Amino acid sequence: MAFDFIDAQLQERADQGLYRACSTVTGKQERLLTFEQKSYLNFSSNDYLGLASDPSLIKAWQKGADLYGVGSGGSFLVTGYNQAHAELSAQLQSWLGVEAVALFNSGYSANQAIIKLLLNKQDILLQDKLNHASLMEAGFLAPCKMQRFKHNDIAHLGHLLSKAEQTNKLIISEGVFSMDGDCAPISALHAQAQSSDAWLMIDDAHGLGVVGKNGQGSVQAAGLVNRDIPIYMATFGKALGVGGAFVAGSKKLIDYLTNYSKPYIYSTGMPPAMAYCISQACTIAEKEQWRRDKLSELIATFRRLACENEIQLGDSHTAIQPIIMGDSKRCVAVANKLKQMGLWVTAIRPPTVPVNSARLRITLTASHELEDVKQLVTAIRRVLNEY
Repeated sequence: MAFDFIDAQLQERADQGLYRACSTVTGKQERLLTFEQKSYLNFSSNDYLGLASDPSLIKAWQKGADLYGVGSGGSFLVTGYNQAHAELSAQLQSWLGVEAVALFNSGYSANQAIIKLLLNKQDILLQDKLNHASLMEAGFLAPCKMQRFKHNDIAHLGHLLSKAEQTNKLIISEGVFSMDGDCAPISALHAQAQSSDAWLMIDDAHGLGVVGKNGQGSVQAAGLVNRDIPIYMATFGKALGVGGAFVAGSKKLIDYLTNYSKPYIYSTGMPPAMAYCISQACTIAEKEQWRRDKLSELIATFRRLACENEIQLGDSHTAIQPIIMGDSKRCVAVANKLKQMGLWVTAIRPPTVPVNSARLRITLTASHELEDVKQLVTAIRRVLNEY
């Protein structure tokens, strides 16, 4: 049969402990997750500020639907760009200190758009080895040469740049790394890019709203301003609790994107009701510092208790706290045992992470309480001792 390879490859994934399937949860995205009529403490959500089910955001989306309907009706360049999109873009420019913004329906699409837009076969792309799959896949599909530098290793990046003969060079790093939770050395990346006459792009999907003054993100937390970075990208579906993404840069860059980027030109625009809701989320993220303060307290408590209980953690001081297990089957077994104890902690396995680095990816949110964290650490210690 023509499609016999499908059965073979799915069986291979199962044999390796890498098979995946969706779990149908019910209800809202919040502290407690409901699956098959049972509640779990949810430690796998990227809803870092606890906004996904915030009553004011629910009301904002409802009001947006009343004002603008539920769909956009077309691409941004036809009929899909509404006053709500323009107001959100202006708000992002003011809050984040950027010159211009382009909105996207997903971070995956935004990352694909930028790489395909800016690089051709005469160019070179240099990516941190642990960058997100959306960036890596776009690099593999683009006509340019792509090289990966060792994680957060400025010396290795400098070595690759010194050997590069291409004139057009783009360096990309995440601000906060999605699977490890550690932060990029953005100031050093910026200095290296300037000395090498290269573009620098920061994917701040997991930094925006969480780190930096007023939640302005990883670049601000590194002592720079977002306008210092030629290309700044982030999403609205994590700390901001909604969905979609944006790319920010100079007006000339965004004009070029608007005129030449196929993912931007030929995609139906983000619904204006959603943009209206995102605008409210941005206001909360900027103004309500208590959410970041509470999250920081929870992170510090988790790390302290983990250390006291001899649980090995990575070098992360963000909401993402991985526990590296190595073997995928063991990691899944531990995650399943935790679920039996009422704790939803996802096992992350290759190819999402490197081979032999399967992990429990624990994420903390402002919706959690100190007692939740204590319960989590106690359960992890008990299960790790069993395995």
